[in-house]
Order: sequence, then structure tokens, then C-alpha cells
Amino acid sequence: MEDARLPLTDHLTELRTRIFVSLGSILILFVVSFNYSKELYGILTFPLRAEMKISVTHPYLHITEKPPTSLVFLAPAEALWMHLKVAFIVALIFSLPVIFHQFWKFISPGLLPKEKKYFLPFMVSATLLFSTGALFCFFVILPFAMTFLLGYRTETLMPMLSVGSYIDFCLKFILAFGAIFELPLVIIFLTRFGIVTPATLARHRKYALLLSFITAAVLTPTPDAFNQILMAIPIFLLYEIGILVSRIMYRKNDHG
Repeated sequence: MEDARLPLTDHLTELRTRIFVSLGSILILFVVSFNYSKELYGILTFPLRAEMKISVTHPYLHITEKPPTSLVFLAPAEALWMHLKVAFIVALIFSLPVIFHQFWKFISPGLLPKEKKYFLPFMVSATLLFSTGALFCFFVILPFAMTFLLGYRTETLMPMLSVGSYIDFCLKFILAFGAIFELPLVIIFLTRFGIVTPATLARHRKYALLLSFITAAVLTPTPDAFNQILMAIPIFLLYEIGILVSRIMYRKNDHG
């Protein structure tokens, strides 16, 4: 009986080791990033300093730098929590390669050679897509959103943003876009294993468009329609990209 339990015990011991390594990576990077939380906070104010406007004449996109809107804190611990939150999110994002590697080391002994061949590119692609989504949100979506939201019919109003609400707004948007950019990978995974076909996905475009707006309404940190549209459009475009890539893979499989 003890011999029968031994493989399960070893399995649980290895799982605990992988979790401890992942948490240790997050903790070490958290300590490092917390020491630079002031600089990280300065970077996160970029959307407040970058003013983006779209024009019908050339140049079609205007990007200028303006004095940032002053941020205030409304509770004694709000500034401290902001620094802790920024440090943790940065530590978590930079720990993703370590977390994915530990996950790979844990499950790889149980995978077939064919499954191993697909899994590693899948994890690398997932990391790159998440990073691309986060960067796209930070350098494009957030500056455009801040320019619109702080400038729409506010001639007689003075914005007074709390640092906690602003950082929450930015981090939620960044994490949401990072997750959304995984959509093509999810579609490729579903078509690769025959769960859906590219033709089925193309046939249900109208439902995908509706679902894009519903998802955006759930994920956006504010209830206004403008932010929902900013998120819904990339979701639908990523859906179309996923269909395109899955069609290419489908043809290769047919010829293979």
C-alpha cells in the first residue's frame, strides 16, 4: 500500500516545489520592484501626460505631451497601497516566464512527444501575446481614453483624481487587454483539436460581435460606453485574426 501511494506522494511533493519556486520568484521580484515603485508610478502616469487626438486631415494622429493631471490620495494608506499594488502587478508579470517554466516542468513528464512539441510554442506565444496586449493598452488605448474622458465637456470642471482609483483603472485595463490578446491562441487551440472549425467561427460572426461588447462591458473598470467600445473593437478584430490563422492551420492539416 505504501508503494502504491508513493508515486502520488512524489507528485504532490513536486507540485508543492513548483508552487514554492513560482511564489519565491514573485516575492523576490516584488521586493525589487517595490524599491523602484516611485519610478514605476512615474511610468504609469504616461497616459495622463500623452494627449492623443484623431483628425480627418494629415497627420491623422496627433500625439503631444502635456503637464500631467495632479493626483491626490483620499485616505491615509491609499498612497502606500498604490505602491504595493504596482509592485505586485509588475512582479507578477515579470514572473510569468518562471511560472510557465515551472508549469511546463510539472506536466511535461506526462505528455506525449507530439503534445510536448505543441505545448512549448503555446506557452511562449501566450507570454508574447499577453505582453503585446498590455503594451498596446498602455501606449495606445489608455492615452486615448484619458484624453477623451478628461476632455469631454469638462471646460468648467477641474479633474481631481485619486491615485488609488487612477492606478486601479490603468492596471485593470492593462491586465484585461493582456488577457484579451490571448483570444487568437484560444481559437487556434479549439480548431487544432477539432472542437470548432474556421467555417463555424466565420458563420457566427454576428454573435461574436455581440459577445465582444458584452465581454467589454464586464471587463472595463468603468460603465461608460466609450471605454467599452475601445475594448470591444480589439476583441472582435482579434477574433477575425484567430479565424484567419486557424484557416491557415486547417489547410496545412488537410494537406498533411
